[in-house]
Amino acid sequence: MYPYLNILAYCLMPNHFHFMVHVKSSDIPQDEYNSIIVKNFATILRSYTRAINVQENRTGSLFRTKTKAKSLNEYESTKYVKGSPPSRNNYAYYCFHYIHRNPVKARLVKRMEDWEFSSFRDFAGLREDNFCNKELALETVKLTEDNFYDDSYQWVDEGDFDVW
Repeated sequence: MYPYLNILAYCLMPNHFHFMVHVKSSDIPQDEYNSIIVKNFATILRSYTRAINVQENRTGSLFRTKTKAKSLNEYESTKYVKGSPPSRNNYAYYCFHYIHRNPVKARLVKRMEDWEFSSFRDFAGLREDNFCNKELALETVKLTEDNFYDDSYQWVDEGDFDVW
């Protein structure tokens, strides 16, 4: 897909965004992944801000908080979600669903498939897009195309776990 990473899921919100990415094997030490990803997303955001400021004849920041990144590997086996089956004791699984659930939680739409600015529609088979590596994403979060949609609407509410 892309030279250094695979995009597994995304959601663009009016005031923030979420990307779930998988860093491909490289010469970069694993402990440096987060800082490199954050640095590159920060560069994209600065460029975007400059372009919008020129277009709108304004100055200043467009975004409130600094870019953050969390490594899914560090949570893989250390976090247990109360009441979840062992097969769902997977931080990547919860991040994946959290990303897609954002527009519903923010009351922008009633159903995840109604938000066109996320990868949910691609996974649900409602749109054909090659932006995400769907095969790797489903493998990472332990889902199949057959159970994606139903599972997306049955996942544990984010209040039941404290990793956010």
